[in-house]
Amino acid sequence: MRQVVVYSDPTALSEATAARLLLQIGDALATRGRADIVLTGGTVGIAVLADAAVSGLASAVDWTSVHVWWGDERFVPTGHADRNEGQAQQALLHTLPLPEDNIHRMGSSDDFATAEEAAAAYAATIDAQGTPAWDVLLLGLGPDAHVASLFPGHPVFRDSDSETHAVHNSPKPPPSRVTLGLPSINRAREVWVVAAGEGKADAVADSLRRNGVPGGAVDGTERTLWLLDAPAATKI
Repeated sequence: MRQVVVYSDPTALSEATAARLLLQIGDALATRGRADIVLTGGTVGIAVLADAAVSGLASAVDWTSVHVWWGDERFVPTGHADRNEGQAQQALLHTLPLPEDNIHRMGSSDDFATAEEAAAAYAATIDAQGTPAWDVLLLGLGPDAHVASLFPGHPVFRDSDSETHAVHNSPKPPPSRVTLGLPSINRAREVWVVAAGEGKADAVADSLRRNGVPGGAVDGTERTLWLLDAPAATKI
């Protein structure tokens, strides 16, 4: 079942989502002894991580039992400003007592010759970790209703069988990326789609109406949360 929660503005949205995330991590640790969290980039996604970094709730988490993953990544060199993992490192991860082995980064273009090799390596890492059912999988939403690097009309979005994908000719730069596929995303216990701004309102509406867009194709096995600010919710 999809649940929609609307906040007044982007600040309230990111602060509330950060608190939700930290509490959900704590619940997963208490229930299963391990938490697997999939992060997203983008303005709101990184704001959530920055808010988590300064939250008092962060100190209550046993970070040695938390594993961090990414929903997608830009296939550019390590240290490039476009890398989601670098932005996450700066916003949150560097502040945490998180073991390096628990941070599962998607490969960069100086680690692998092709995005296909990077995608295959990430799938192998997921398999080696027991193919986790992600406790929370965070997704941003593009104005075209893309999630992760699954774009409307792109052949990769139509491939519903693969754990990971290489993406080429992305309509949004950079053109080459690595992304989780729908089977991996929809294995998550909870999928949270976070969107802010009037420019996302049409994409939110199309996704919630399941109008054939990537945002409409993602669901958690236990819960799907759409976390919005008021402008993004104007057309639902």
